[in-house]
Amino acid sequence: MLHSTRWLKRYRPSDAPRLRLFCLPHGGGTAAFFRSWAEALPAEVEPVAVQYPGRQDRLAESCVADMDTLADAVAEALAPLLEAPFALFGHSMGATVGYEVTRRLEDRGTPPLRLFASGQATPFAERTGRPLHHEDDATMLAGVRGLGGAYETLADDPDLLEVVLPSLRADLRLMETYRPTPGARIGTPVTVYAGGADPGVTVAQAAAWRETTTGGFALRTFPGGHFFLTEHQRELLADILDSVSAGRP
Repeated sequence: MLHSTRWLKRYRPSDAPRLRLFCLPHGGGTAAFFRSWAEALPAEVEPVAVQYPGRQDRLAESCVADMDTLADAVAEALAPLLEAPFALFGHSMGATVGYEVTRRLEDRGTPPLRLFASGQATPFAERTGRPLHHEDDATMLAGVRGLGGAYETLADDPDLLEVVLPSLRADLRLMETYRPTPGARIGTPVTVYAGGADPGVTVAQAAAWRETTTGGFALRTFPGGHFFLTEHQRELLADILDSVSAGRP
């Protein structure tokens, strides 16, 4: 049975899991992206998906306009569930949110076992190109369509497009205006996952996450593009569990 707050969706709640894996969606994405993980992960691991405002059951709420506000709110929402060992997983925008949430959790004295950052360049990457959130709908969609996944077919469903466009634009604005604190490293170990054919993130850009942590670091690539984690879900989850269980870099 689903237990949820506004911020957190618990598709398979557990009072005493061996591990809680907090999952942060991509830009324009929703907690439901991780629903299948509840069936794929072993019973002693509880996936908890973050639901950003402005989508699905939070559609009536305003999207968050800046990274600090979002990361503060997510860290606060996680606080009641940090009694069990936990890790963070973020894909695309969610990886950057995960980095900022990890910074806040470390400041509170409750660091995660590990941050898993997927399909995203390091927060310190140089920003190039014209910001998409300033563009009209068609141009903005064209800019993300090449990433594949749900983005690729979004324009083909007018009803869905009408619902998703505001959160997609807001998330692009949040990311394109985000500026990390220079040189702010975390002590939490980081594992980065990358698609070998991701048109939005090169393997070299993914590898630069090494500079974000003073803890252990690992980089693993999978065949596929930006949403490689969909077709390689089993292998990805196995690696996550192995990394946490072994405490390995």
